[in-house]
This record gives sequence, structure tokens and C-alpha cells, in this order.
Amino acid sequence: MSEKDVKNQEAIKAAEEAVEQAEEIAAEIEGELVEELTGDAARIDELEKALEEAEAKAADNMDLALRTKAEAENIRRRSENEVASARKFAIEKFANEMLAVVDSLEQGLAQKAEHEESIAMKEGMELTLKMTLATLEKFGIEQLNPLEEIFDPQLHEAMTMVPSPDHESNTVIDVFQKGYSLNGRLIRPARVVVAQ
Repeated sequence: MSEKDVKNQEAIKAAEEAVEQAEEIAAEIEGELVEELTGDAARIDELEKALEEAEAKAADNMDLALRTKAEAENIRRRSENEVASARKFAIEKFANEMLAVVDSLEQGLAQKAEHEESIAMKEGMELTLKMTLATLEKFGIEQLNPLEEIFDPQLHEAMTMVPSPDHESNTVIDVFQKGYSLNGRLIRPARVVVAQ
């Protein structure tokens, strides 16, 4: 074998050894990369799972926040309605007490006045009644005088029914006591006589 052949064989051997070393290094690097990628994949899976849990918790919290906000809004509206109703009907007890005064004045005015003093007193009572009714009206209290109207059981209380050829059936022909409403709500029905 010539020196040239020996050198060629040595070069081939050196090249083969270099290839083997390169393959070993490549295998090591590949192993490390596979381990690193496997670790990264596991980390990615962990992070994705944590993200899903966080998104689910955020959705639950958002739902809870929306429900809480809606409930607070409902409570606010209900409170406003209750306050408005309380303001609107706060004087109902007072109004009922004042109705007794109005009834007394009306009964007093129903009596005949024959003497000069009683005529003057009656005029004073008429003015007092007028002022009292005007004051009650300012505060939303309305007098209901259903004379000659059709009987309404929601607004009237029938004291008796009498036959009357001059009136249609179920017509109010006499009022014992006038009814009153406070801001549209009945506080006392009118006590009436109804035609049969």
C-alpha cells in the first residue's frame, strides 16, 4: 500500500470518527431538545389548564357581579317605590280623623237655622267646611258624592235598597255619608241608599 493509500485510509477513518462524533453530539442534543420540549409541553399544558380555571372563575365572578348588580337595582327601585308610596299615603291616618270633623260640619249644616245667631253660626260653619275641604283637596283627598250615579261596590257601601219608580235600578238615590279617596286610593266608601 502506498503512502497515499494509507493517508487516504487515515483520512477516511478520521472522517468516519468525525461523523460518529457528530452523530453522538447530534443524538445528545436531540435528547436534550426532546427533554426540553417535553418539559415545555408539560408546562404549556399546566398553563393552559390554569388559564381555563382562571377563565371559568372569571366567568363565575362576572355572573355573580351581574346578579348582584341586578339585585341592587331591584332593591333600589323597590325602595324608591316604597318611599314614594309612603309620601303619597302618609297622611291617610290624619285624613281619616279629619273626615269625622267634616262629617260633623255637614251634619250641623243639615240642621235648620231659624234665629239670627244660628244663621250666622251656620254661615261660619259653611266657610269652615269649605276651607277644610279645600285643604284636604290640596293634599290629594277627594270627596266622592255619588248621588244619582250608578252603584259601584268598589266605591260605595249600600246601607239599604229601596224601590223607586223615579230612578233606574242600581242608582244611588241618597247619600248618608260621602266617600273619600287619597291620591286615587279609596280611604272611605260612600254610604248610600240604592234604588231597586
